[in-house]
Parts: sequence; structure tokens; C-alpha cells
Amino acid sequence: MSSVVIHIENLSKKYRGEDDFAVNNLSLEIVEGEVFGLLGPNGAGKTTLISMLCGLLKPSQGQFSIAGFTYEKTATQLKSSIGVVPQDFALYPSLTARENLLYFGSMYGLSGRVLDSKIDEALERLGLSKHRGKKVEDFSGGMKRRVNLLAAVLHKPSVLFLDEPTVGVDVHSKQAIMDYLRKLNSEGTTIVYTSHHLLEAEEFCTRVGIIESGQLWRIGSPQSLVASVPDARNLEDVFIHLTGKGFRDV
Repeated sequence: MSSVVIHIENLSKKYRGEDDFAVNNLSLEIVEGEVFGLLGPNGAGKTTLISMLCGLLKPSQGQFSIAGFTYEKTATQLKSSIGVVPQDFALYPSLTARENLLYFGSMYGLSGRVLDSKIDEALERLGLSKHRGKKVEDFSGGMKRRVNLLAAVLHKPSVLFLDEPTVGVDVHSKQAIMDYLRKLNSEGTTIVYTSHHLLEAEEFCTRVGIIESGQLWRIGSPQSLVASVPDARNLEDVFIHLTGKGFRDV
């Protein structure tokens, strides 16, 4: 039986000057080896929740643990156990692909031949070996996405947080990224994934939580969620049914 790797209990966040909670009394358990999709419209609380779990925001109330670690007592171990792939590129554009990976790998305590070997293997897996000496600022969007991903997983985290990992990339880069993520998951990495690509999420995720107004409105496998809504053909139909058809890009 798989063990719980992320435990969230009554977690809330209210930003200063705001009347409503961005995340409101949210509880959730994610088990080891899952690909958990956190889906919701703009402003639903996805980014706030992920930011708290990654240590970028302090909760207003509630608590959570990742791999048994907490930021209050074991912050160093917790940070070492996670990888984070933000939607915005977390790379140094004036450095080469290899130099970026050397920098981020060293931040996680990797060095010497071990780090060199991991970088070589990673670049090869995502088709970037022949571009290792080129500056990232000269890369296409898809190439930057691939380096962005590699920078987060060189240390083999037990949990990987992904925020829109395939946004703005071509078909070939998207396929390479998703194949690599499936391989990481098959090797034991638990993945927490946010995206607006609902059909991609339906294929990729083992379980999905739909968040709205800072609360989880529905949770289950993609198949069970589709079956729970009359006449729903896919996860996109479920999403519209639960969150409405109003525009959320204001």
C-alpha cells in the first residue's frame, strides 16, 4: 500500500488587504507515486496553494508536510525532497544550458563527476546534448522548457511540482516533456501538476482535484469525474459544469 507523501490539513491563505481567502481551509492527501492534477480557473487558488507547499508563501493557518518534513522543523530536508518547475523560466539567459544545470545542481549539493554525469544524461534524454554550450537566451521556447524541467530534477526529488509545464511549446517538445515526466513517475517521483490543458491532464493524471474559490470542489480519477457528470464526454465538460462558463481572464 502506498504511503502518504503530501499531507495538507486545514490550510488557508489570506493576502493582506483582501476580504476573501485565496485558499480556504483546504485538506488533501497525495500518496507516493501519484500524478495529481490541480485544476481550476484563473484566481481559483492553484498558484497560492503550490507556492505554500514550495515554501514561497507562509500559510495564514493550517499545516502540511511533504515526505514527513515540515518547514517549521525540517526545512532543509523538505527543500531537498522537492523539485519545482515554475511557469516562468527559472533560468539564467546569459548562461549556457550546461552552466545553468551546473548552477542548479550545485544548489542541491551535487558536484564533481556525479553532477557532470547527471547533466550529460539529462541533456541526452531531452535532446539537448548538441546545444549544451549555447546560451539559453538563444533557445526556442520548447528548449527553454526542457532545460527548466531538467534544472528541477537533477537531484532526483521525491515530489515534483509542475506549473503549466508545456505552455507555449511545439508538439515535439511537448511530447518529449510528457514522455520524460512519465518516466520520472515510473521511477518513483510523485508529481503535482497544474495546467489549463484539460485533455492533457485527463491523459496524464492518475487523480485530479478541481479547485475553485480556494476549496477543492471535486476530487477523483479523471474517469470517475467524467462519469459523475451527466452527459460529460471528457474532463473539460466536467470542469465547465463545476466552475461555470463565465470568463476568468480579467
